[in-house]
Amino acid sequence: MPQDTTPQIDSDATIAELERQVFVLIERINAMRRTVPGSVVPDYPLQTLQGATHLSDLFAGRDKLLAIHNMGQGCRYCTLWADGINGFLDHLESAMAVELLSKDPTETQRRFANSRGWRFRLASHEGGDYIREQSTMPGNDNMPGAVLYEMKDGVIRRKNAVVFGPGDIFCSAWHFLALAGYDERDWTPQYSYWQRPVVLDDGGENLLD
Repeated sequence: MPQDTTPQIDSDATIAELERQVFVLIERINAMRRTVPGSVVPDYPLQTLQGATHLSDLFAGRDKLLAIHNMGQGCRYCTLWADGINGFLDHLESAMAVELLSKDPTETQRRFANSRGWRFRLASHEGGDYIREQSTMPGNDNMPGAVLYEMKDGVIRRKNAVVFGPGDIFCSAWHFLALAGYDERDWTPQYSYWQRPVVLDDGGENLLD
């Protein structure tokens, strides 16, 4: 019986070292983010359930605004990210204003947010100048991600921005799935994980799905 002569690699040690390197790189990135001067942006018009508003109003008296760019209720991936961020929203709001923006009409935004249990303040850019010019990926006017704005003396600056995507550091679900060997090719988020049984023990009357 031929013997396996493949060199044995201590995978645990290798993974731990790579994780350490990733941690160091993230620290370097965050240090660089703190030094970004930012670029001045317009006070874009937006819409909320309460009516017309502007980007400056979303600061709600704070000097920092985290704008979550969501593709809308038609995107399962964006829903996954928002589900996660919603869980630690209180922590984020202790440091800055947080707003979720999408192209959806305001009534659609609120209805979908309520169905998910989201507590975000919501605004619609309606696919207008805001998202075309403030996209987290230039040239793509409906890209999910987040933008950090700062305002001083009425002047709004875009300080930092990130794109959301499968496997990124902004959605912890991907990393737990990775521990089990899954990646974006194996798993797609769903709005609901309940599947109707072939036979319903309660009789099955008045089912609304």
